Amino acid sequence: MTCNGRGETCGARETYDFATWCRHESPAKKTLACFPVRIGGTGILGTLEAAHEMQVSRMESGRTGSDDLSKQLARPNRHHPTDLYQEVPASCWPIVYSPDYNITFLSLEKLHPFDSGKWGKVITFLRDEQLITDDTIVTAREATESDLLVVHTRRYLNKLKWSFVVATITEIPPLLMLPNFLVQRKVLRPLRTQTGGTIMAGKLAIDRGWAINVGGGFHHCSSEKGGGFCAYADITLAIKFLFDCVQGVSTATIIDLDAHQGNGHERDFLDDKRVYIMDVYNRYIYPGDNFAKRK
Repeated sequence: MTCNGRGETCGARETYDFATWCRHESPAKKTLACFPVRIGGTGILGTLEAAHEMQVSRMESGRTGSDDLSKQLARPNRHHPTDLYQEVPASCWPIVYSPDYNITFLSLEKLHPFDSGKWGKVITFLRDEQLITDDTIVTAREATESDLLVVHTRRYLNKLKWSFVVATITEIPPLLMLPNFLVQRKVLRPLRTQTGGTIMAGKLAIDRGWAINVGGGFHHCSSEKGGGFCAYADITLAIKFLFDCVQGVSTATIIDLDAHQGNGHERDFLDDKRVYIMDVYNRYIYPGDNFAKRK
């Protein structure tokens, strides 16, 4: 099966790109607070993260590798308790949202081209058009550490307790100057709530035939590494929860239409034949993850 117009055979995975309309675009580069920060981890944040990686590696050498991850994702975990799968009244649309999705903190969100308040704007528009009300949408719940550990390594979650790691992932350099409890509360908690929403939307899609999480879609995050404003692997988590907790779900398809490569879920499901991925993206921009394209 030819997948991407270059004669590459991808097995259970297809990769396409939009080379024609973005051929001359290069990875974004911006200068902020006198620090040159190149998306992808170079510059001051990348240097700090690399130093931290070396420290953690020395402390935890020999820990989880990609082979161990594949085994972890394939291993049933049907007794995992969670409050994310909630009973939803028949009067509700299978649309998941929470006001806690939105990230607004000291205007730091304005330092990134990604609109971190767009989720609330979508809901406001739908309300103004009288398409939904607060009583007809499903309120997302925050994913707990126990929920996240279904896919994420504890090593990775511990790294998020370092503000400069979160600054690198979100590409907002001033975050490295803030105490981590503020970063957890104002940045990571909204992302954990969106992650819980994606997991809930997966279950709703099985129950109702379709579902939408207004947030989430953090396709640059894998079980062991975040990036591109993606701190939690909500896509991998949603599929893992379905495989483990919902009877009759044995395969899944990811159709990723973002302009950027979805390298996070690609890495997580690299050797998992139960998951088929069709990823449509521009290969000339971030993240350019050739390892994730293997197979």
